Amino acid sequence: MFSKKFSNVEMVWQPKGNFGKNIKKFKKRIVDKYNVTLNDYWDLHKWSIENLEEFWAEIWHFSNIICSKSFDKVIDLSIPMENSPRWFEGAKLNYAENLMKYRDDHVALISTGEESEVTETTYAEMYEEATLYAAALRKFGLKKGDIAACYMSNRKEAILPMLGVTSIGAIFTGALPQLGAQAVVNRFKLVKPRILFSIDRFQHNKEEIDMLTKLVQITEELPCLEKVVIVPSKEESKLKDISRIKNSCFLDEFLNSGKDADGSVVPITFEQVPFSHPVFISYTSGTTGLPKALINDAGLLLSVAKDSVSYGEGDRNRIILSMSPVGWASWNITSTLHFLGCTTILYEGFPYFISPTSIWDMVDQFKITNLSFAASILDDLEKKGYLPTEKHSLESLKAIGSGGSVVKPQTFDFIYKKVKRDVIFTVAYGSTELMGAALRHDYSLPIYKGEIPAPCLGIAVECLNEEGQHVVGEPGKLVLAKPVPSLVLGLWGDNDGTTFKKLYFSEFPGKFSLGDSAIINPITKGYIICGRSDATLKQRGCRFGSSEIYNIVDKFPEIVDSICVSQYSKNLAERAVLFLKIKEGYQFNKDLESRIREMIGSELTPRHIPEVILEVPDIPYNINGKKVEIIVKKIINNMPYDPESVVNKECLKIFHDMPELQGFED
Repeated sequence: MFSKKFSNVEMVWQPKGNFGKNIKKFKKRIVDKYNVTLNDYWDLHKWSIENLEEFWAEIWHFSNIICSKSFDKVIDLSIPMENSPRWFEGAKLNYAENLMKYRDDHVALISTGEESEVTETTYAEMYEEATLYAAALRKFGLKKGDIAACYMSNRKEAILPMLGVTSIGAIFTGALPQLGAQAVVNRFKLVKPRILFSIDRFQHNKEEIDMLTKLVQITEELPCLEKVVIVPSKEESKLKDISRIKNSCFLDEFLNSGKDADGSVVPITFEQVPFSHPVFISYTSGTTGLPKALINDAGLLLSVAKDSVSYGEGDRNRIILSMSPVGWASWNITSTLHFLGCTTILYEGFPYFISPTSIWDMVDQFKITNLSFAASILDDLEKKGYLPTEKHSLESLKAIGSGGSVVKPQTFDFIYKKVKRDVIFTVAYGSTELMGAALRHDYSLPIYKGEIPAPCLGIAVECLNEEGQHVVGEPGKLVLAKPVPSLVLGLWGDNDGTTFKKLYFSEFPGKFSLGDSAIINPITKGYIICGRSDATLKQRGCRFGSSEIYNIVDKFPEIVDSICVSQYSKNLAERAVLFLKIKEGYQFNKDLESRIREMIGSELTPRHIPEVILEVPDIPYNINGKKVEIIVKKIINNMPYDPESVVNKECLKIFHDMPELQGFED
């Protein structure tokens, strides 16, 4: 008998209307071609992972991938997954050519921001501008296999060089503009880029961020940089002195260098490369150690194509808001959406809290169809009461997505009761290594509060206990049991794959560890994400995820935020420690502590109740908006850690030498 927490989960959306035209068409194609019976999504998913070669071949053909030569073989499944078997061997294609297959007057990019005017770029204009970048890059001497870097706010001047770079068959990498100079150096020194695109300054959350000072240090510590191209954020920026930045010039000078003497520009040439040729280098967050350089090939193209099959309702009519600058996997994904011909709004800055209605104003202004939020942003919008008003129609808004960290059950209530009743709230789970989602919604499935409905098509997800057995109804570690085209190829510089295998395959040989834990609801089949698997707690013989604690603690109006981690004794006995950030105007006292313990005990079990509950002034987060549980765990266990990934580093001091945590014995 399963506990009531599984059987009593609330359904917040159920299938209706005529959603899923693409997936119905695709499903019929599979049924007719392979003579199979597919009664529902689960049948289709089962077929997709049991017939990987056929499934991904059909995605390739169904979505019309542009190539000069088709593939000879989809994949050799006899090659162990840890040896990164190559996909679509024999194919020749170009990433940028696929992203620029539309060259019409449909709007590709809408650029705006905290202090920017609204400008539009059509697909035809994007192609022309990318041609300028490609010509200048070729004159500079960039060639196939070279690396170009970007360190810039969320602007089209980041997308255009990516198109130019990948048209040549070179490799594109980026670092988040909020990162400090040393953090950028730590990333780029791994891959040694020849050229860097950046900007002089930008505004983020009403704060002025100067980039030129950081660029001085970056260029001094990265002698590999032969050219630094600086985008002027304003016209007067061109008057700034950039002489201290080695090998630097402003964007106009660089683009003019690509023109012939008569002012003409050589037409863009799309270098044809194998499918497994590197396209992007991304970086792990650095939360669990120094950042690692992850190599991704054209697989992201297949990931986007597959999602279009599943969710692409009138792709060219979709208007998607993107706040992700280069350096986030979400930037790579939204940039690749041009393969589908939709419109992307590039917002430079942080639009959520400029005013209580700024984000909802944008939905109506730009007729946005798809919004995506980090889970922490939705929490903040709810806490601040930044809601749509009667003046907002939100008629264009079809779907709201979230992910990146655990999405709380209360957030479903917030969306459906306070934002828009008939919207599709899709929670997804993925990773930088996967460069896409592993778990997501399907239009044919209901949405239950706090759950992600199903694994994505073509993705074999398993939830394993410590013995490697598949588990349901209890926390397990998420793994990929079979290859995926968009999965990271390996680590840059790890030539024999030793580090790659140790990081991702050592715990469960033959299966790729995603690094998080989850619970599969045995009733709904949905997935409840618990958080990082290495931050899972085990107290009094009970194993649980920190999100289970947060879901209860967040119900208390006195609490703004919290973080729950394990502490170990000398004999490795384990206890849970809960840190609370108290809302202004309230106090942490024995009564509040008692009510928290009582609710955790009644809604979970007495074994879930943290042994220690303490107040702290702030909770540390990394630049991706995730609580850094692992770092707090290392601090209270007197283990070495790297604070580079933490945005509010000053709050880490409070976790050192807390008297209440001293002398923990069995």
